[in-house]
Amino acid sequence: MKFNPEYSTKESLLELYQKPLLELVFEAATIHRKYHNPREVQMSSLLSIKTGGCPEDCGYCPQAARYHTDINTHKIMDVEEVLEQAKNAKANGSSRLCMGAAWREVRDNKDFDKVVEMVQGVNDMDMEVCCTLGMLSENQAKRLKNAGLFAYNHNLDSSKEFYKDVISTREYEQRLDTIENARSAGISVCSGGIIGMGETEEDRIGLLMSYMEMENPPESIPINALVAVEGTPLEDQKPIEQWELIRMVATTRIAFPESVVRLSAGRTKMNMEAQALCFMAGAGSIFAGDKLLTTPNPEFNEDQEMLSILGLLPKASFSDAPQPETKPDPILIERKRQEETREKELKDAKETKNKFEPRNIKSVDSL
Repeated sequence: MKFNPEYSTKESLLELYQKPLLELVFEAATIHRKYHNPREVQMSSLLSIKTGGCPEDCGYCPQAARYHTDINTHKIMDVEEVLEQAKNAKANGSSRLCMGAAWREVRDNKDFDKVVEMVQGVNDMDMEVCCTLGMLSENQAKRLKNAGLFAYNHNLDSSKEFYKDVISTREYEQRLDTIENARSAGISVCSGGIIGMGETEEDRIGLLMSYMEMENPPESIPINALVAVEGTPLEDQKPIEQWELIRMVATTRIAFPESVVRLSAGRTKMNMEAQALCFMAGAGSIFAGDKLLTTPNPEFNEDQEMLSILGLLPKASFSDAPQPETKPDPILIERKRQEETREKELKDAKETKNKFEPRNIKSVDSL
């Protein structure tokens, strides 16, 4: 079931969202138990492989170059450093690594070559690999797929109507195009939204309706609560109440029974009881680690203790779909060949220089 036909209109979905909370959670829990193992929660890690300097104006994002925030910007990380962090995340219980880069769109350059290498390396560790890199062409998506990418994250953020109040540098349709490019390449889609940006309940339902209108809704739908960051246009937004996040998780679970609902940003403002209700209402994944790209997140040990108390089990990699095959990348192969050729030329030139002997030129007197 791609989506629940009982709630296929905006009116019926809004009525569902506004149900008494405990009735809503009970209905969501019933759906969740039918399509998923209610004791399993996937532990995912989110790593910012390139931070800050983004040319976009997303009102919630501290990585936009035009805003004055306290984030530490850095260029793209080295492949070896990312693979080491992936290894640590796996050792701490994560079965999925999501790598984020503060780009408006992917460019075909050496930085993207690095991302392809990172995807290959993490997939070879038997971890699910997810990337969020901005807009993506179909050819770039195919290249990531061949590298072993499991999922591509590209959030719609909110309803089409409210979107323009938060972002002006990218159209809603461009986000839909990127999702379609990932889908066409055979990559599973991770796409969700943020609540607490000043939107109405109708906007929250509008976000879900955007996914219902797709031929294939996302396999993963992350639900985020705004983390207001000083220096961004939304810095003064009042935090949402915990029950609002629970309500959004439950509604999403009922609307999309087969999708994984991911409890994402905003967990630092939730107590364990509220998170427990989210799990009961259908959340099947959390991000583990002390940071989500640039915003705070509960630490690994806290989450491990919470799962233990609640009797929840970490979900293994590739439980929902087979592991992608990592295929040789022609661009990386050619680049390596060129680098090896260049190294050989430099080595030969150095050896030739060391063997150089000046000619014996006769003096004028000896002529």
